[in-house]
Amino acid sequence: MNKPAELKLDTVPVWIDGKPVVPQGRMGEVYNPATGQVTKRVPFCDDAVIDQAVKAAAAAYPEWRDASILRRARVMQKFLQLMQANQKGIARLITEEHGKTLPDAMGSVQRGIEVIEFACGIPQLLKGEYSENVGAAVDTHTVRQPVGVCAGITPFNFPAMVPLWMFPMAIACGNTFILKPSEKVPSASIRMAELFKEAGLPDGVFNVVHGDKVAVDAILNHPGIHAVSFVGSTPIAKYIYETCARNGKRVQALGGAKNHAVVLPDADLEFAADALIGAAYGSAGERCMAISAVVAVGSAADPLISLLKKKAEMIKIGPGDKEGVEMGPLVSAQHRDKVASFIAQGKKEGAKTVLDGSAPPVQEGYFLGATLFDNVTRDMEVYKNEIFGPVLVVLRVDSLEKAIEIINSNPYANGTAIFTGSGGAARRFENEVQVGMVGINVPIPVPVAFYSFGGWKNSLFGDLHVHGMEGVKFYTRTKVITTRWPNTDAPTSRLGDTPAPGLNMPTLG
Repeated sequence: MNKPAELKLDTVPVWIDGKPVVPQGRMGEVYNPATGQVTKRVPFCDDAVIDQAVKAAAAAYPEWRDASILRRARVMQKFLQLMQANQKGIARLITEEHGKTLPDAMGSVQRGIEVIEFACGIPQLLKGEYSENVGAAVDTHTVRQPVGVCAGITPFNFPAMVPLWMFPMAIACGNTFILKPSEKVPSASIRMAELFKEAGLPDGVFNVVHGDKVAVDAILNHPGIHAVSFVGSTPIAKYIYETCARNGKRVQALGGAKNHAVVLPDADLEFAADALIGAAYGSAGERCMAISAVVAVGSAADPLISLLKKKAEMIKIGPGDKEGVEMGPLVSAQHRDKVASFIAQGKKEGAKTVLDGSAPPVQEGYFLGATLFDNVTRDMEVYKNEIFGPVLVVLRVDSLEKAIEIINSNPYANGTAIFTGSGGAARRFENEVQVGMVGINVPIPVPVAFYSFGGWKNSLFGDLHVHGMEGVKFYTRTKVITTRWPNTDAPTSRLGDTPAPGLNMPTLG
């Protein structure tokens, strides 16, 4: 009896010192979430491979640090052009490995490309300050210098956009970089590494490694890495922050979210419902900026629930590469089952099930339908947890004041939004709400690239957000230089007597 032919799987390489490498050792599997089939293998790097990447980055650092700022900007401009030319191909890799629809993947790559556009202006962004004559014939100026070898650890939900929040800014500032993307979605990062090399980036400046906690811990504990950026869940963000701080590294760690949208009775409810459907169920809810909790105020609740139910029932679910599909699968079987368990918990806790998406609408792959809960209270698990799936919960309150109190008492503070026709209500909301990113009639207030992205409270560990000017500050250190050049040709009477060296605190006035 003939045995079926064994499927030969491609292996996604790591990228070290400008070359693809497949290290020996443990391997993981990459799935197509729309089919549930294994499509590739990915190496899980150990300490030795991470050390190899660090050595490559450290060796490349001095030359790249000393490269003219115009050279760095021109490499970034060429990388921008190549990313724009290859945007659709990268988006297809994301759809194959993450599951999100192709238009959604295209949009996420575009938002990452916008950070490259911002990084192209690095000659302007790195300009320092200058003060003349702070004392007699004494001048002071500042310079921004790179920190060294940097690393980024990124999540599965945005395989291109979140890495692009990090490495273009770090590299434009003169650092070298090691990226560890999620092992679930490794291919987009390798493709970007190839394009960066084609753009003229020297070998070793950008490296990509793969793996699980072993690789992460090797990055966090390696003495040759000076700064670490992270986006992911709050428990891991806290762990990364504490470990890096203990090891003397600069760190920015962006954690989880429970993003609220307040809907007031004077809002355009049709508009608000359309916006909330996209914000809650887009990318199957696997976004750190997804709206997962609606706070309906007063008489807005009943008509809003009716509109949300009607619109959620119309969402077309299927493989992300299929024309007309609006919501794809979740990233893995394990995550699908976790989200389904929260749906079951919500029913058990007494939330009103307006729409139940726990029955898979597509038989193969990792699909769930849209779920909508009403009459949710703050003590329910479906409210307290970041579900990261297509589950929207509605809380009812009788005033804007109560809505703000609910948001401010939540331990997460990533993003929030309000839907209203009242400028006064909107102004009060943006002033009083304790959240890092706020939208006024904008459901997902992700800042444009020249502003910085990040939340407050348990949504951020560290002092600086990503991209924008805070990204420049994170990837550079400020040096203050004070200079005096004695004029030996000038008569003593013009400059006054030069004091002899003393032991007192010097003053410059």
